[in-house]
Amino acid sequence: MKRRQEYMSITPLELAKVAAIAADEKKAQDIVLLDLTELSDVCDYFLIASAGNAHLMDAVVDGIEERVWKNAQVKPLAREGQNGTRWVLLDYGSLVVHVFDPEVREYYRLERLWGEAPRVPLDLEGALGLEEVAPTAAVAEGAAEKDGPAGEE
Repeated sequence: MKRRQEYMSITPLELAKVAAIAADEKKAQDIVLLDLTELSDVCDYFLIASAGNAHLMDAVVDGIEERVWKNAQVKPLAREGQNGTRWVLLDYGSLVVHVFDPEVREYYRLERLWGEAPRVPLDLEGALGLEEVAPTAAVAEGAAEKDGPAGEE
């Protein structure tokens, strides 16, 4: 059973898009929204973004929290990794937001680990185009074989 949080008349997809817009407004880069509704019992969506330095990461994460609160009156159930870390996670129940330092993002490669997940198109300046992030099945399988199930080398 998926963990869900009741939102004030906003769907999990709408919540994810609000978070994506907030990340884009704060100049996050390489923003990707993965639809996990058919693949995971943990959450419905992963929002993944990069921030080039600790100050930008803090601004992106704070901007997401502020915008989601303003638009949906929802606070994260948990916030992991703050104050200068290289990966911050915001857990909204059906949405999990990952904001990475680019090197850490490349190391964990969540987009490849969840390579079967459909990408939700985002019309944002900082969003990756679908053709930029959609690995072929062979690439996704090769990455899984090389890196193992946790995406570690």
